[in-house]
Amino acid sequence: MTSIAAFVGAAIAEIAGCFAFWAWLRLDKPVWWLVPGIVSLILFAYLLTLVDSAFAGRTYAAYGGIYIAASLLWLWIVEGTRPDRWDVTGAAICAAGAAVILFAPRGSV
Repeated sequence: MTSIAAFVGAAIAEIAGCFAFWAWLRLDKPVWWLVPGIVSLILFAYLLTLVDSAFAGRTYAAYGGIYIAASLLWLWIVEGTRPDRWDVTGAAICAAGAAVILFAPRGSV
């Protein structure tokens, strides 16, 4: 699995898991919504371990940019609210930062 695929899968799993908690606490969904939420968050953590990186901190930092972009897609697709130009601009800046962190040439560790 490539790092990008792992990041995308992790983002979907994290957002879905967190949304399950949001729905339970903020949207008055039944408590059983937590079950798929917990499973999804476990999947999220596992998927991040598949990223080809020597350091967890660098993986988490790069993931942050992917997470932001995926969150805005969730906002648009699932919650029906289209991101505005500031959302898109901010996400592009974060995604560029994530790309620098993930793909920058580095010497020996």
